Amino acid sequence: MKRSFFLFLSLLFLLNHISEAQQLSISEDTEISILTIGPGPYLYDKFGHTSIRVKDPRFDLAFNYGVYDFNTPNFYTKFAQGKLLYILDVRGFDLFINSYQRQNRWVKEQVLNLTYAEKKELFSFLQNNAKEENRAYLYDFFYDNCATRPRDVLNEVLANKISYDDSYLEKPSTFRELIQENVPSNSWGSLGMDVAIGAVTDVQANAWQHQYLPFYLEKATQNASIIRVDGSKIPLVKENNILFENAPIQEKSLFFLSPLFIFGMIALLILVVTFRDYKKRTRSRFMDAAIFFITGLIGIFLTLLWFATDHSTTANNYNLLWAFPFSILLTFAIAKKQPKKWVQRFVFFLILMLCLMLVHSMSGVQQFAIGLIPLFIALGIRYLYISFFLKRTTA
Repeated sequence: MKRSFFLFLSLLFLLNHISEAQQLSISEDTEISILTIGPGPYLYDKFGHTSIRVKDPRFDLAFNYGVYDFNTPNFYTKFAQGKLLYILDVRGFDLFINSYQRQNRWVKEQVLNLTYAEKKELFSFLQNNAKEENRAYLYDFFYDNCATRPRDVLNEVLANKISYDDSYLEKPSTFRELIQENVPSNSWGSLGMDVAIGAVTDVQANAWQHQYLPFYLEKATQNASIIRVDGSKIPLVKENNILFENAPIQEKSLFFLSPLFIFGMIALLILVVTFRDYKKRTRSRFMDAAIFFITGLIGIFLTLLWFATDHSTTANNYNLLWAFPFSILLTFAIAKKQPKKWVQRFVFFLILMLCLMLVHSMSGVQQFAIGLIPLFIALGIRYLYISFFLKRTTA
């Protein structure tokens, strides 16, 4: 108990002085490491995490670029707009690793093969970056995140003396495929991302871009070398340590609660109603109005994500081909017993949009959520029925 209390007081003293960066210095025995943390149970931590550790005989610190402040004014608005600033957080290593142990997430360490001068320069950079006026940065999921920041800091400090061996990458993937390596395709998290992100994520990522994920950064770092003044190369990593081995937990997923099943049931309902309408030579107007309203509302949301935010991942989103925003304006028109003739032409236009979506999917322009496939089929059949029905009744 006394030892823990002493460590706590020492940590408070150290953190109180961290802003005065120049007062801290490192010895030749200092080790600087890249820490890779395994995935967690929630969607936001499914992709793992990366931090930098500075271990000196007098202190042990973790520099974490993956923190944001919930007390930020207009937090949710900024988050939705892609304007939320992340910060570099500095804390004692014991506190840092304890939080991941409680979450049952493994922690691996790669001790870097740096000279004393390089360690001092890197530590000085980190301390300066941790100052109140420097610690914030505009987060980007693919290009500027908790994994890319440590890598870029290291490259900047070492003046691009690091040589990466791209052979660590066995099979290049698209950005969307990399996401799906961490989040199962038939899950609600994957469905939400597949609907919100656009075709910009369906391009193949190169070896450098793969490193936006901590797992690939770890592999790239392991294969990297440092080029010395005489032209010789030495491994960037001199030692690997497993700091915490988690207890694997088998995630349970019920198919009956999955998007594919739920939307399969919704699609079945639409098809059953359509078949009943066909047999009775009628049209369920309120279901058509509900379809127009819901798909139009989703389309408005996706349009705002594309044009009204700074998110780089939500551009060129062809989910708008099935979630067409202007459909919401025709909610009352399609609900009428005898709509205008131009409404039938609009429904035919929606059929063409679904066909174009199929072309985009088959050609690889954009992948669409697997869980929505039954819904796409049901919408196509329903729109065909509405189009033929209206063409006959409004002729």
